[in-house]
Amino acid sequence: MSDPSAAPPPDRELMLAAAPQAARDALRTLFDLNDRLAGIVRTTREPMVGQMRLVWWHDALERLDTAAPPAEPLLQDIARLLLPRGVSGAALAAMTDGWEELVVTDPLNDQALARHADSRGGTLFALAGRLLGAQPTVLRIAGQGWAHADLARHLTVAVLADHASAQARATLSQAFTATWPAPARAVGVLALLARLDLEGGTPLAKAWRVARFRFTGR
Repeated sequence: MSDPSAAPPPDRELMLAAAPQAARDALRTLFDLNDRLAGIVRTTREPMVGQMRLVWWHDALERLDTAAPPAEPLLQDIARLLLPRGVSGAALAAMTDGWEELVVTDPLNDQALARHADSRGGTLFALAGRLLGAQPTVLRIAGQGWAHADLARHLTVAVLADHASAQARATLSQAFTATWPAPARAVGVLALLARLDLEGGTPLAKAWRVARFRFTGR
């Protein structure tokens, strides 16, 4: 696996623990891609350079559908673990569009945040659902809310951070209006934790909510 020494965050560990053993390596690789794209945006000082790096990943992911992967460990993992499970390179490439919004849109605005949340979070969760054999409808909504919540923690402009938080609350509330099917619950744990972080509460209360969700889907 790519960068095996890097420890995933605790919420990622909970998701992987809740997922079937056979799907864990594929899920880990999918989220490794999200982390790699996030790292590009986080370390970019010149928007044009960041955009060029994201375009490289977009094109490299799309080429996986028609050619062998290059000597890039993460792309090799994707070709080995994701493509055989029905996740195409073109579908993965859509995630780069969401990250590009944060690089090229200056100043950032509400519309750019919404496009980021869908192309990044919506796509990520929908593809995770595909790996788990789950229907993607509720997952795409949950992924949008999760991405808004994650972005709100990193935005330095207070007005945009408040808007992202509000969008996260509304979208995550919508995602949890119905019972989640069992195959989707592993990735749903990430969305639930994002919602609980926005609501506050004690660690014990959060642990109880996560346990209840894993067993009941609510």
